[in-house]
Amino acid sequence: MTNRLLLILCIVTLISCGEKKPQSRLSSDGSDLKVGEVVGRRTLALHTTDSFKLNLGAKAFVYGYADQHDVDVVVRIFGPDHAKMAEFDGPARGPESFKFTTAVEGVHTIAISPFENLEGEYSVVVSGAEAVATDPEGRVDQVVRAAADGDQKAPGVAIAVQRDGKLIYDKGFGYADLEQNAKITPTTIFHIASVSKQFTAFAIAMLADQGKLSLDDDIRKYLPEMHDFGTPITIRQLGHHTSGLRDQWSLLMMAGWRLDDVITYNHILKVASKQTELNFKPGDEHVYCNTGFTLMAEIVHRVTKESFSVWCGKNIFDPLGMKNTLFYDDHERVVENRAYSYHRGSNGYQKSVLSYANAGATSLFTTVEDLSLWAQNFEKMTVGNQNIMNTMEHKFVLNNGDSIDYAFGQAVNKYKGLKAVSHGGADAGYRSFFIRFPEQHFSIAVFSNNASFPVGGLAFELADLYLEKEFKPEQPPQETPPPSNNNNQSDETPFDPKSVNLSDYTGFFYSPELDTRYEFVVVNDTLVSHHQRHDNWKLRGTKVDQFNINILGTLDFYREKGKVAGFRASNGRVRNLKFVKQ
Repeated sequence: MTNRLLLILCIVTLISCGEKKPQSRLSSDGSDLKVGEVVGRRTLALHTTDSFKLNLGAKAFVYGYADQHDVDVVVRIFGPDHAKMAEFDGPARGPESFKFTTAVEGVHTIAISPFENLEGEYSVVVSGAEAVATDPEGRVDQVVRAAADGDQKAPGVAIAVQRDGKLIYDKGFGYADLEQNAKITPTTIFHIASVSKQFTAFAIAMLADQGKLSLDDDIRKYLPEMHDFGTPITIRQLGHHTSGLRDQWSLLMMAGWRLDDVITYNHILKVASKQTELNFKPGDEHVYCNTGFTLMAEIVHRVTKESFSVWCGKNIFDPLGMKNTLFYDDHERVVENRAYSYHRGSNGYQKSVLSYANAGATSLFTTVEDLSLWAQNFEKMTVGNQNIMNTMEHKFVLNNGDSIDYAFGQAVNKYKGLKAVSHGGADAGYRSFFIRFPEQHFSIAVFSNNASFPVGGLAFELADLYLEKEFKPEQPPQETPPPSNNNNQSDETPFDPKSVNLSDYTGFFYSPELDTRYEFVVVNDTLVSHHQRHDNWKLRGTKVDQFNINILGTLDFYREKGKVAGFRASNGRVRNLKFVKQ
């Protein structure tokens, strides 16, 4: 055999070894699913659960998805001891991705249930079941592979791990721009959504420290156009999500906006200033509210006489050397080296358009490397001082004396016995998660442009790898998996359309606070909504004078002299928004 032939054989051997798939940790004995085999389409009836058994080896990394054809599902994973290991409840349509790692060998359960009072078809596939990687880079490779689910050209993720002021892991995976074949690097710029909030809070804390405002000021001192609710709302309450204000995104969608519309500061300020009722009395509850942080950005502008984005650049980003960071409040501005966002559709990846022209609650553009500089500042305090840092981590105390875990733009709690300060973000197809362990001088930033990428899960997995010796493991709560099929019927009496006269609920309903109206009509014995900017939606009856509908949420109709006079709409971050029958 010639030396040339030997060389060719060696190269072929190396290539084939490099392409070898990880050995499966899923046994066909005692398992309802096989790796790569799609099971479906299956129908989920109301209040039912489908359960699938997987006989898995110890230390297996398992991933796949439930394809939500026409039903929103919740996926729960249970171990051999019947303890719940994970729960996944993301997008309402498309793939509901799941992934988990096994601690012990045995039969695990994937339980798939419809979300709330829904029913419809889905299919499920386990895409991989392989041995868990034991090093950070291998672990990231696995999670990226799970998120891409086999696609060679897919959006991806950027990661930076920092300890003691130095980057110890700094890498990008996948594509920033699928059209231009631009790959993600640690210097790729991402929109990081709600992780932006800590910068907005920091700006307010700086101005308070300088005596230019007080956190306990009534917001109407700076925003006189806001409604007088009879009880003052303070800047502090805005920063802790305890103001009682309704959320801007929910309000805009209820008014007919799409979240890929161009949405400016003025659009948000107009809808916020027209609200005449609150979700609750300020300080009574903690309910996440983006409106508060947009108002905080506007307060910075009105106090400093500079735009929020310019002021933050001069006073935060430039002094910290964050050269690739800005608040993006001009949707027409060109930013080089930015990642575009995507979601998985029926024909592969599709663009998730984002055209926001506002900031404060969102819209920070930055890199994982720049965010590591931000993490270091909490200790070095190049910008700010200890008083400001204390404000940032001070937990709010509600009117009833209870303390919440949300501080000023950050969540402060414990993870496996260690103090952890974190925040996540999600807009369009962008996903971000940033976590600091102050006592370990350690931080992790994970940014993705893939709507289904588990950024938070990856951040905690990396923390487990790097901080394993410092953690104090906690016992997970026990939760028994629900029985399969129709054995877990709800005790609620199903809604009987014959018990009501659907024509009672027809007509036009107008909201003065949103300046919009909906028409309800009966089509084939079903109540259907019409709106000039929304699709036609079916209303699902839950009981007499109560229906559920997309975006508006739960509609509680009220009557005057026996006739329907209007309804109150509640969808979580908006409560009791009044619509009057015209």
